[in-house]
Amino acid sequence: MFTGSFVALVTPFRDSKIDEKAFAALIEMHVAAGTDGIIPCGTTGESATLSFDEHQHLIQLAVKYTRKRMKVIAGTGSNSTAEAIFLSKAAEKDGADACLVVTPYYNKPTQKGLIKYFKEVAESVSIPIIAYNVPGRTGVNIMPKTLFEISRNKNVCAVKEASGDLVQMSEIAALMDKEFSILSGDDMLLLPGLSIGARGVISVVANILPKETKELIAAYQARDTEAALKIHRKMFPVMKAMFMETNPIPVKAAMALLGWIQPEIRSPLTELESENLISLKNILRDFGLKV
Repeated sequence: MFTGSFVALVTPFRDSKIDEKAFAALIEMHVAAGTDGIIPCGTTGESATLSFDEHQHLIQLAVKYTRKRMKVIAGTGSNSTAEAIFLSKAAEKDGADACLVVTPYYNKPTQKGLIKYFKEVAESVSIPIIAYNVPGRTGVNIMPKTLFEISRNKNVCAVKEASGDLVQMSEIAALMDKEFSILSGDDMLLLPGLSIGARGVISVVANILPKETKELIAAYQARDTEAALKIHRKMFPVMKAMFMETNPIPVKAAMALLGWIQPEIRSPLTELESENLISLKNILRDFGLKV
């Protein structure tokens, strides 16, 4: 079962190459903060612009640097089933604990096609699979009954639900076995998601607020809903700021302002607009962070 705070980790670059030193430092920060797992090569990690060699190397680095102190969930989805299988097998071979498999993007398969895709990927590996539903990015939505069919594959054990639809999340919670984990894919919906059955989050804001993200979940799980709400309200402006432009533009800008990474992002994404950068600085300062 997957429960707790998982971070969709950024990929730090320096001179157009993976900044391994910065990547290692980020992992140490998450270990110290109590983060339950990292996701290299996800959307926030700019997987779409990583080469195959970079993709595999980043997962290898994640496994090496975590040293089993938290889970490594490798992003391995694709719009090609064969490519998703290739990446998932490589991640398993390199020691990842699980795979995060996004729905095929651009080619927009039917619900029948989604069932076939996840079945074939799941059967290619023995490690757990987390289905990743993000229709705003991919153009296709895993419907709750379809997800139930997908979950019949023995190692599909969780979903990152990023449709932004709490009704859909409620329908999923009602359908699934109790062993199946729903993880919120939207930071701003983490607290309401927990209230209807989510067991944690795969988070963007945890890149800069890992301790607070973990504390919010822990407070709710301890049934201290007042404390969880207080943390949510404090974090909310930062959560919202992470999506003032396309993810991961704002979160990488924030991390650069904090001095953790270089302000590099790969084309076709561009650096944060100047007026948004000013706003982001103020939001981070208001939270109490030093920029």
